[in-house]
Amino acid sequence: MKKILLLSFISILFLGCSDSNFNNKNPYLPNYSFSANLNLAFYQNLTYAGNAIYYSGSDVGPRGIYIFNTGSGYNAFDAACPNQAISACSTMTLKGINLICPCDNEEYSLFTGLSQGGSQYPMKQYRVEVNGTNLRVYN
Repeated sequence: MKKILLLSFISILFLGCSDSNFNNKNPYLPNYSFSANLNLAFYQNLTYAGNAIYYSGSDVGPRGIYIFNTGSGYNAFDAACPNQAISACSTMTLKGINLICPCDNEEYSLFTGLSQGGSQYPMKQYRVEVNGTNLRVYN
């Protein structure tokens, strides 16, 4: 009986493991990746905690990506409104430590990616890998 309980407990531990609960599935937004060099003037604001930058380019899709220095690392989120199809109003704008979707005025936290109003999808988050002064943003 003790062996069965021990085996059950160990099985639960293994089944509970995940890749840090990273879930970025959103039917409106594809995946992109790019690198950023913090030594370049464009990225200088990211060297200070609480600052964010907006990066747009052909390598990050139709609406771009916001990168945010949390103070203990970096978060990167797609700049497209997560609960809207790509449209003229679907590029989010920065307001302090939040992003606002102009289509529905929903506000999202740059710390968590979650909306203040409990929308269906959070912001699409990207992984950020730091290597010296280089950031690799990817999924």
